[in-house]
Formats: sequence, structure tokens, C-alpha cells
Amino acid sequence: MNVLELIKQGSKKLASKNILSHKLDSEILLSKILEKNREQIILNQNTKLNVSQINKFKKLIHRRSRYEPVAYILQQKEFWSLLFYINKFTLIPRPETELMIYELVKLFRNKKIHILDIGTGSGCILISLLTELKNSYGDGVDISQKALKIAKINAKIHNVNFKTKFYKKSFSDYFNTKFDLVVSNPPYIKSGEIKNLDYDVKNFEPKIALDGGKDGLDLVKKVIYKAKYILKLNGKLAIEIGNKQHLKVSEILKKNNFKIIKTIKDFKDNIRCFISQKIK
Repeated sequence: MNVLELIKQGSKKLASKNILSHKLDSEILLSKILEKNREQIILNQNTKLNVSQINKFKKLIHRRSRYEPVAYILQQKEFWSLLFYINKFTLIPRPETELMIYELVKLFRNKKIHILDIGTGSGCILISLLTELKNSYGDGVDISQKALKIAKINAKIHNVNFKTKFYKKSFSDYFNTKFDLVVSNPPYIKSGEIKNLDYDVKNFEPKIALDGGKDGLDLVKKVIYKAKYILKLNGKLAIEIGNKQHLKVSEILKKNNFKIIKTIKDFKDNIRCFISQKIK
């Protein structure tokens, strides 16, 4: 069996499970087996595969057919043009979060700042920022020890481990320092809506990183409330929020003495992030 035939076979099986990205997923999974990029395997579609390669591919296709995300199967995800190690104990980084990184890099380029990443997970936000903000340093906190292990690995992979520290603690705990920037992508899905999420999200991604309580704002409120005490005057808070939460979150920010300085929309023109400044 050659590359083209195997891709078609894998794609057909995934399509039968209504997986829209069936062809792309099939190509990516075969790329993993062959240790080549997609372009290489597409350009060499007549390459014959051995029995071992075919069996390995079929196993990965079977996992994907059960809706396991490709990122978890590969244990990696590209974010901010960097490759991050991930597993089932961390959320899969999303392209929308890169939009927040872009604005923060513009805001703090050539400055030396101290960053706190609340709910750091894989560390993708903090690490991406520190690869751009060469003079800056940061801390990541998470209540999951298993997620923190992943973050530490990623910091080492991307050579920022010398200017990062990770702590297993709740962000509501006391901090004996003041930060220039607090960033967070907290859980913001309403508890009652988790059952309506895509199967690959609700059945594979860690619920602790998804569940934002009854109104989806439990953790958002806590992050904002805590940030006003641990930010320097005029310090910045960047927080990602759920779709259609912007009106409520903007009110919460104002009540806690934050001035919104940047509103970030996702690729569907929905407001998904605020960058705000502590004003008093």
C-alpha cells in the first residue's frame, strides 16, 4: 500500500465519523508515522509503506475515530510558531489566544516586565511572551501539578526556563510581589453548557480548565478581583473571555478599578479578550 492509498483509507474512516477535517487529520497522522512533514508525503504519494508503518497508522486513525484530538495523539501543538508539548492534563492551545499574545508583544516590546500567568496549563501564553520580550521574566501558577510538569518541560524546550518559575497554588493565595502584567485564559464555559461542547473537547480536555461555574464567570471574577491587588499601579491585566461575555466582564473590570485599553476580537468578530489597566 502506498501513501495516497493509506491517506484515502484513513480519511474515509474519519469521514464516516463525521470528522470534518478527515483528510487533513489523515495526512498529519501519517506524517507523524513517517517522521516527515505533510508537504513531503503529499509530494511522494506513491511511496510504498511497510506493514509496521501501516499498522501504526491504523492505530492512530482508530484513536482519532473515537474523537481524540490530533494534538493529544501527537502530544504536541503549534502555537505562536512554536511547538508545545501537551497531553490530556492541559488544554490544547487555540489560535484565538495568539491574538492576545500579538497585542501584548506590541505593548511591551523592549520593556522589562514581570509577568504572572494565572492558570498557566502548558505554559504556552507565558513562554510565548518571554520568547518575544527578551528582557522580561515571569511566573506561572496552576492548581494542577501534572499541568505544571508540562509547563516546565516547555519552558526548557524553548529556552526560557532560566527566567520562569512555576508554582502549584491557587491565584487567590498571597503574593509578596507586584506584577507589571497579569495574563489569564481562565475557565469560562457555563457548567450547564459543557455537555453541548464538541465531543473531542468535552470528553478529552480537562474539565477543570473549562468549567467556569453557573454563569461561566466564577474564575473570571476571581482573576480580576485578585489582579487589582497584585498589579503595580498602571499595571496591565489581559484576560481571555467567552463569546458574548464582554458586556458583563467590562462592568466587572470597571467596578474593580480597571480601564479597558484594548478590545480583541476573534476570527469571527466576537470580542474574546480585554487588555485593561489598573487605574487606582
